[in-house]
Amino acid sequence: MGIYVNPNNVNFQEALNSPIYVDKSLLIVEINKLVKTKKKYVCVSRARRFGKSMAEDMLSAYFSKGCDSRELFANLKIAKNPSFEKYLNKLNVIKFDLNAFYSDFENEENNEKSNPKKRDITSIFTREIRMELQEEFPIAEINGTDSIPSSIKKIYAKTGEQFVIIIDEYDVLIRERVADSVFESYLAFLNAMFKNADLSPAIALAYITGILPIVRDKVQSKLNMFDEYTMRDSWSLAEFVGFTAEEVRDLCNKYSVDFEECKRWYDGYNINGIETYSPESIVSTIRRKKFKSYWTQTGSYEALQNYILMNFDGILDDVKTMIAGGCVHVNVESYLNTMTDFHSKDDVFTYLVHLGYLAYDEDSERCYIPNREVRDQWILSVRPAPEYKLLIELVDSSKQLMESTIEGDSDAVADALNKAHEQICNNLNYNNEGTFQSVICLAYFYANLKYTVIKECPAGKGVADVVMIPYVPNTPALVIELKRNQCEKTALTQIRAKNYGNALEKYSGDLLFVGVNYDEKTKEHKCVIEKFVK
Repeated sequence: MGIYVNPNNVNFQEALNSPIYVDKSLLIVEINKLVKTKKKYVCVSRARRFGKSMAEDMLSAYFSKGCDSRELFANLKIAKNPSFEKYLNKLNVIKFDLNAFYSDFENEENNEKSNPKKRDITSIFTREIRMELQEEFPIAEINGTDSIPSSIKKIYAKTGEQFVIIIDEYDVLIRERVADSVFESYLAFLNAMFKNADLSPAIALAYITGILPIVRDKVQSKLNMFDEYTMRDSWSLAEFVGFTAEEVRDLCNKYSVDFEECKRWYDGYNINGIETYSPESIVSTIRRKKFKSYWTQTGSYEALQNYILMNFDGILDDVKTMIAGGCVHVNVESYLNTMTDFHSKDDVFTYLVHLGYLAYDEDSERCYIPNREVRDQWILSVRPAPEYKLLIELVDSSKQLMESTIEGDSDAVADALNKAHEQICNNLNYNNEGTFQSVICLAYFYANLKYTVIKECPAGKGVADVVMIPYVPNTPALVIELKRNQCEKTALTQIRAKNYGNALEKYSGDLLFVGVNYDEKTKEHKCVIEKFVK
């Protein structure tokens, strides 16, 4: 038993001892299907604090010959599955976190007294792991010049023992943009470890995780045997990294937390049809009994700001659209999964999907800001930027617009919408109905703090342009109908004639019907507001 070779199960034990633990042990069933098959190479990429490391600790505790984990799993779902006994503590495990070694390497680089012939990061983790392999398998006669792949090959030749390789933060050198020589050495290690036909029989499973998918320009050819499970597409593993809606609902019921409020704050990632939540956000909310931004506090907002301020055509308008609650089309196939090769806004948005700052809908091929927690971070990121000065002014004034609407001050609402239109649209006319909706929703940005905002809401005999359903007591619901070159009263008549209020038939409070018309000749909005008391 060592730190890296056949580690114990202490890390998984600590997870089980945690005040809040969600059972993800059926991940083992899916992984066992891949062990000792051609599909044994698994790469899981997820945004930070989405449970990657916990899953690795669990897999290590299950496979490692360095411990007896039967009792740890006894009360978990996996214990009742026929697959449980298959590899329980029956395989050798090599597990390491590349980020930890990178920290050692960074310290060495910054040490003025260090040897000018500095070792690279690969030599650091090779030395540590090789020492443990020598101690664990003396029969293999591993020497001080052997690499990890050559050491494993010697062990397999002498004993027939197979290995599970688990690497956490495998992409840290890509994200930190280390010197070419350091990266090339690491690339050579990956090539020797996973692209070596002679070594393949010795590897029962390779399970690597990171934030980014496999780099497509330099690394993919080295790791093209890996199946990737990402924030965009995780197929059979989608439910096992991150909390599902069902798991969050159960936690909310158990700890008396408002599930609907959890959805408003933290829902929005839909991966292969599974609603996915950040474990960090949910656990922090339950423990502190307070809704706020937790996941985004684990990283600097500059990580987002640096990219959305890139000077790519269309990025400014698309950011405005998404902050307003809209979706934008994105080509996710062009991004090379690097930190340097950004050639378009598509590359930027795809990168932000992997970081968790955007969610992606596979069917519509659109991305969007997933929830309030993340939207707050976007506002914080654009607030200092001159390019977004007018947008922030609009966001800051949206509270007053909301108050004017509830008070029935149609002239004030019309003036506010005129200003919003001037601030957001590059030309004086709305390009299409979607642009009209986006400007209205952005002008009413403050409504997101009190309402569920639904565009194109099926209602009565048609579809209402915008419906706002409050989740704060004593707040009226809104039905907004938009017209161009007609009349605001016509919009109000349509709301009544098509019974759009039926969309809120289960809502017991007051309703506000808001008709808005934009005249392209006068370049002005006009508004009429009618209160309907149920």
